[in-house]
Amino acid sequence: MKFNIGRLLCTQAIMCGLGFAALGSGLDAMAQDVIRFGAPLPLTGALAPEALKQRQGYDLWAEEANRKGGINVGGKKHRVEIVYSDYQSNTPRAVQTAERQITQDKVHFLFGAFGSGAAKAASTVTERYGRPSIAASASSEQVYDQGYKYLFGTFTPNSTLTNPLADIVKTKLPPNAKVAILARNDLFPLSIAQEMEKSAKSRGFNVVFSEKYAVNTMDHSAALAQIKAQSPQWIFMTGYINDLVLLRKQMADQRISAEVVTMIAGPAYKEFIDAAGQGAENISSASWWHPAVRYQGQDIFGSTENYVKAFETRYKSTPDYAQASASVAGALFQMAIEKAGTLDPAKVRDALASLDVMTFWGPVRFGPTGQINSLQPPVFQIQKGKPVIVFPAEIKQGEFQVGVK
Repeated sequence: MKFNIGRLLCTQAIMCGLGFAALGSGLDAMAQDVIRFGAPLPLTGALAPEALKQRQGYDLWAEEANRKGGINVGGKKHRVEIVYSDYQSNTPRAVQTAERQITQDKVHFLFGAFGSGAAKAASTVTERYGRPSIAASASSEQVYDQGYKYLFGTFTPNSTLTNPLADIVKTKLPPNAKVAILARNDLFPLSIAQEMEKSAKSRGFNVVFSEKYAVNTMDHSAALAQIKAQSPQWIFMTGYINDLVLLRKQMADQRISAEVVTMIAGPAYKEFIDAAGQGAENISSASWWHPAVRYQGQDIFGSTENYVKAFETRYKSTPDYAQASASVAGALFQMAIEKAGTLDPAKVRDALASLDVMTFWGPVRFGPTGQINSLQPPVFQIQKGKPVIVFPAEIKQGEFQVGVK
């Protein structure tokens, strides 16, 4: 079994050369009417591969908006400028970066920092300054339970992923099947692991192992040996791309197999499949969007098919949920600004809160905490080197397969 971790490291190295800030979307530097969007991202460090995806999604939206003349603000078109800043995969720096973007870079609005932990931390800044922020990669409910008015998010709660997964696996395994859970000790991975434990126990599974690993752990042998000793039928692991590629490799080294292996969120990315090779086969996962969905939207892209085509034309690859979420975050800002007819932060915030629209991402309606509550995320499995949707029925592409070696 061959794993190509070098591909991920190469991606990260490319990001290192991007510098501290960049302007997106071919902006005409002489334009007077400009809307500046701040995008604090982990452009270097362990989360750089994820940051690249977010940047691609933001840039694609900005380019499309500018190609069509910009954002209409009360009858006057404004071009889009995205200001990127690197917080180096360090959550405390994400907070500092968000404040600098407001006070020094003079951005009008912000996209949330990457992941639940950094997005929650940085939201204290946007709330204090009264600036609307859309988090394009934060699903944990703990991000949105602070009573904040200016924070919105494009991901449904983690239980909307874990409950369908548990329902599907329950039909494939015997009663009281054993489950082992291993989670990165970070807000999103730990939160979704906790939701999975709830989902599994409520459906009669026997959770025989539930532990966490430290950020930047490189040797998982001790935890994996404990999992192997329990002989679980279902292994559930959480983390980011580099974490999960490493875990899959070390599982293979220890010859750990199970009827079902689920990983979130790495398998949603083509980079995971490329790096894991044959080891990706039959790994199951869930995400908030997939290019197989089919929506006719009111946003600037118009439909899922149009968005996928635009992305493939621009980047020569198929988008995944991380890129699409970033693009829809921009599209939602655009719709809210045009609805408000002004750049006044409070009025744009109110327009966001009242949105009830169909987009290429799907139906968007924000709940009372600012988190989207209108989507049904797809469950998929890697089969023959490609993600195959197994839920929901409307976009199902194949049957769930048992057996991971």
